[in-house]
Amino acid sequence: MVLPRELPDLPVRAALAEITRTVTDHGVAVLVAPPGTGKTTLVPLALAETGKVVVAEPRRLAARAAASRMASLLGEPVGRTVGYSVRGDRKVSRDTRIEVVTSGLLVRRLQNDPELSGVDTVLLDECHERHLDADLLLALLLDARDGLRPDLRLLATSATVASDTLATLLGDAPVVRVEARTYPVDVFYNPPMRGERLEQCVSRTVHSALTNREGDVLVFLPGAAEIRRVADALRGVDADVLPLHGRLASADQDAALRQGQRRRVVLSTAVAESSLTVPGVRIVVDAGQSRVPRVDHRRGMAGLTTVRVSAAVAEQRAGRAGREAPGWVYRCWPENEHATLPRYPEPEIRTADLTRLALELACWGTPDGSGLRWWDAPPAGPLAAGRETLTALGALVDGGVTDRGRAMARLGLHPRLARALLDGAAELGAKATAEVVAVLDDDTLATDVDLEAALRALRANPGRWRREVERLTALVPGPARSRVDPALVVALAHPERLARRRSPGSTVYLMVNGTAVEAPGGLGAPEWLAVAVAERRPGDPHGRIRLAARADEALAVSAAAPLLVEGDEVTWADGDVVARSVRRLGAIVLRERPLRNPPTSAVREAILEGLRREGLDLVRFSPSASTLRDRLALVHRVLGPPWPAVTDDDLVATAQQWIGTARNRADLGRIDMTAALRGLLPWPQAGRLADLVPERVEVPSGSMIKLDYSGETPALPVKVQEVFGWTTSPTVVDGKVPVVLHLLSPAGRPVAVTADLTSFWAGSYHQVRSELRGRYPKHRWPEDPMTAPPTRHTINRR
Repeated sequence: MVLPRELPDLPVRAALAEITRTVTDHGVAVLVAPPGTGKTTLVPLALAETGKVVVAEPRRLAARAAASRMASLLGEPVGRTVGYSVRGDRKVSRDTRIEVVTSGLLVRRLQNDPELSGVDTVLLDECHERHLDADLLLALLLDARDGLRPDLRLLATSATVASDTLATLLGDAPVVRVEARTYPVDVFYNPPMRGERLEQCVSRTVHSALTNREGDVLVFLPGAAEIRRVADALRGVDADVLPLHGRLASADQDAALRQGQRRRVVLSTAVAESSLTVPGVRIVVDAGQSRVPRVDHRRGMAGLTTVRVSAAVAEQRAGRAGREAPGWVYRCWPENEHATLPRYPEPEIRTADLTRLALELACWGTPDGSGLRWWDAPPAGPLAAGRETLTALGALVDGGVTDRGRAMARLGLHPRLARALLDGAAELGAKATAEVVAVLDDDTLATDVDLEAALRALRANPGRWRREVERLTALVPGPARSRVDPALVVALAHPERLARRRSPGSTVYLMVNGTAVEAPGGLGAPEWLAVAVAERRPGDPHGRIRLAARADEALAVSAAAPLLVEGDEVTWADGDVVARSVRRLGAIVLRERPLRNPPTSAVREAILEGLRREGLDLVRFSPSASTLRDRLALVHRVLGPPWPAVTDDDLVATAQQWIGTARNRADLGRIDMTAALRGLLPWPQAGRLADLVPERVEVPSGSMIKLDYSGETPALPVKVQEVFGWTTSPTVVDGKVPVVLHLLSPAGRPVAVTADLTSFWAGSYHQVRSELRGRYPKHRWPEDPMTAPPTRHTINRR
């Protein structure tokens, strides 16, 4: 292969010889080059001079676009020297020297052929985006190179400064840097006005930019739904409004990447951040959001979540305006918030559902990923959760992959969807199952929350849905019959999302996994639903169903049979012990009846669970119990063990020692907590409790005054006249803790707080005497309190 004589004047052109030489000499290298430098299209052409090149792109759209651009530079159609392979679409031939593929597809190819026979160089493009498939691919390629293909050349490209880590990961690989030629970009901040939704702010900003600036407009939005709404709001503008996202038909994607006769407004997701070039752009409008995979393990909901972009992504987006000439970027957030953006995007491996990753690792022979070189190793908890899911689906047994698991992996779907396609095809027929799976894999196809209604609409206007159905149908064997049962297919994929209405007429459903979700209008109010997609926004009391199909109890029990449990249960529920015989599907109780004589041990455990959940509000502390608890707290604080700690958490932790025979909430409220606390005292130290922290102390007047241990320091509330002549304040806990005196007026009101009586008599007492003897003339206020006799009778007696 010979490079074309006329190459675009892009910054990377001057470095092609150095890049090729570095990769050839070292076998591994890192290329750091910002978007727009030509690294995606010119570098593969140069590397192909030394053998076959496979380019891995994070997105299908980018793979197709890169192949098309390289083929055009060679003056050839796609599929000759340069081809591509993405899910459901492939254009290659025996003459193909450069094949552009998605990262996920190359993982599958590597699983089938770990040596990557016939491939000389792999170029991993846009590594900085940290997609899950790309991170996995890099780890597997390095493992294959270490063992089977030491001659396989790897070039990793990145648009950010994360090159040092990447170079180390590749084995101290050399780094080649190419700087971009950019024009100045003016940045403006245009946040939403009061009461204005973000999409309204974006539309308003686009209108203003079209009026006041020149050139095409590139708008960054988080997803296809936002793109549709902004496109509707821009109807009538003097420009072509074009969507750009990965779910569009190829022709529509190509249209957005070509300059036309009129000005264009390209409404794009994150696909245009770095791996695509949109020509003619002088203006960028950035909504400041992106959609990323997240999983909520506690609520059993995984999917795409809208988050703020990172500062690095915002900078990349802004750079799109300065590729061809000076430009302008409008950021739809307040300027003072920009400094609070995260520095870089969070790697997907830290936040996404790892079930599919776990299956690929099991197929590779390292279920826990140990022994592989990772940019970020998969978190142990989510990876273990993925393996548990795979075990339930029959893909793993004792951590090893089964034949069923390998069959699921070959489908290239999420393992849940692969299970639904395999088992659903056997029950309903391949085509009927594929129709539902195609929607579950791309829920943006559904224009109705009711899955059955969404399928009817798709059958009337099939488009890319039909092409995907045909592809999936060809992947699996199945009987000729075609019985449509969307709920069964959904339940096969997500048995934990089967949901039952909480009460007649309610719109709130309880899913098998215990999460409550609310059904919007359009589904009616069936007793059972198979929930395909649900999300929960911060602050909402329940999740919200976005796509579901009507089901029934028989289907639920059949599809989620491993989650069906029958037996006796003694639990703490609704604030008390509940004993019943139940038949339940996960968290959903199907049948129940009271259990008259539950086992004592089970009741005791339920009581303990109630205390762990609700705390010591379930018991009652009498005044004497509260005082004893305060005394014990002081002794433990000063002397430590074996004197017991008596905080709420500590008492709950020792509840087995003091709950006695309590069988319900009422019994807990009747427990004698004074006796319970005394039961925790150590022996023989318990005999010294009264000496260490006495309940009362004798004052000079002869009165036995009760100590108050409720504060940080024990206090003695006593009238001034009772402590005349007293110069040393009392102490407790073997003299280690001084008692603070709260000196009271004849009416019992505090007049002074002191732990140093000598200083009080010499100083503050005289001010107290001056203020109070006029108010209390019948009471004793001697000039010399040090020599005056103390008395409990504060009124002068004749």
